Amino acid sequence: MTPPSLPPGSRREFLARCGGGAGALALATLLADQARAQTNLPNRTLDPLRPLAPHQPHFRPRAKHVIWLYQSGGPPSMDLFDYKPELAKLHGQPVPDSIRNVKDKVGGVFNSSKNELMAGPWKFARHGRSGQWFSELMPHTARHADEICFLKSLHSDSSNHAPATYQMNTGVILGDRPSLGSWLTYGLGSENQNLPGYVVLFQVGGFGGTANWSNGFLPAAFQGTRFRHEGEPVFNLQPPAPFASSQRATLDLIQRFNQSHRDAHPGLPDLDGRIAAYELAYRMQAAALDVGDLRGESTATLDLYGVHHPDKAKALYGRQCLLARRLVERGVRVVQTYQMIDKLGWDGHSDNQEFAERNARQTDQAVAALLTDLKQRGLLAETLVVWAGEFGRTPMMQGKGGRNHNPYGFTGWLAGGGIQGGQSIGATDEIGLRATLDPHPVKDFHATILHALGLHHEDLFFEHNGRPERLTGVAGSASVISRAFA
Repeated sequence: MTPPSLPPGSRREFLARCGGGAGALALATLLADQARAQTNLPNRTLDPLRPLAPHQPHFRPRAKHVIWLYQSGGPPSMDLFDYKPELAKLHGQPVPDSIRNVKDKVGGVFNSSKNELMAGPWKFARHGRSGQWFSELMPHTARHADEICFLKSLHSDSSNHAPATYQMNTGVILGDRPSLGSWLTYGLGSENQNLPGYVVLFQVGGFGGTANWSNGFLPAAFQGTRFRHEGEPVFNLQPPAPFASSQRATLDLIQRFNQSHRDAHPGLPDLDGRIAAYELAYRMQAAALDVGDLRGESTATLDLYGVHHPDKAKALYGRQCLLARRLVERGVRVVQTYQMIDKLGWDGHSDNQEFAERNARQTDQAVAALLTDLKQRGLLAETLVVWAGEFGRTPMMQGKGGRNHNPYGFTGWLAGGGIQGGQSIGATDEIGLRATLDPHPVKDFHATILHALGLHHEDLFFEHNGRPERLTGVAGSASVISRAFA
């Protein structure tokens, strides 16, 4: 039956056309979801004794490994990479009304800082063919200007260290979710079955402790494993000499008991993880000791990283970065370093100049050395290097020369792993307070990292309490920063 024609421009015609359009949109969404459901099954099938066995990514990856150089405490973007000549002009003056009177949630930063702008004393200059701006605090990193992609409009949801650190590592501020490294090893496994898939290196860990590298609700095998960067990487890795010869037989007996108990009590992922952990610990005994043995490294390499520098903090961080290279070289999927040696990191509330200079001195040479070393060995193309902390700092003075926390606009950067270097994405306002151009929340940052490793962030999920949980949250709420790969 042919429907009766409607008078052009009538209300009924308008509603009919709107209904048809909405129906078409709904159908397209359903078909897309159906297609995705047919190709991506919830919860990867895992071998209980080889949970880190390699998996195929969703699409061709640009990178195979991630090294995250986590900058604890909140580095001051406007003193390092986010050049703000207007801030220098307004040094010592009140915040302009055009910025102060914007009606948004950043009002809290004005309550805890003076109404007085403070520029850093360091000069900026352009570097590389791309002409990217770097502070004189980062002379070594500046040599890699053409390999670095700056993300200058990141923003997060908390101005407190622990919640913001949780969010940067796990996607939420609560500290009870799997970390980025856990998601990556769950999604991809690891190339080396004799080492953990996710290794954490630190003298002092991130604010909030172990929740930052936790497996959360994922199986226990995907939790980050801390390696010490001096001496044996893992305590008590070697058995006492009298028991060494019987160790394998003892472990086999324990595993038979554990497997028998598991067979009688199916559905206990923690038990599977414990069985796998015993096996991994046994296989790690030789592999982990080899990673920490730097005697095979040349004097030139050790000097490049500053491993023997008289500044202990600088030497320790240099060793961390060198171990990170050695770990990815051996097939470890994710390595995360924390630069904090003194429990404060970049958290310069009282004296921003002293904190900025100390942390830049500690990290700059080693970070640049890592990029140089990876490139020389042909590893940079397949290793995504991430530099970021939990938030930035205010352009206003706090106390007698400090800067307060600022989650509303800060800088991180990416290099290697298919990233298009020599560019800056996004921007803060003229004093470096708010992300104003192309702002990106933390979940976009995470989606971009997953994308580099061939994972679609919405297809990487785990059924937990009856719902699909993702690193990037509810479907449709995060976007890949595609310009980073242009």
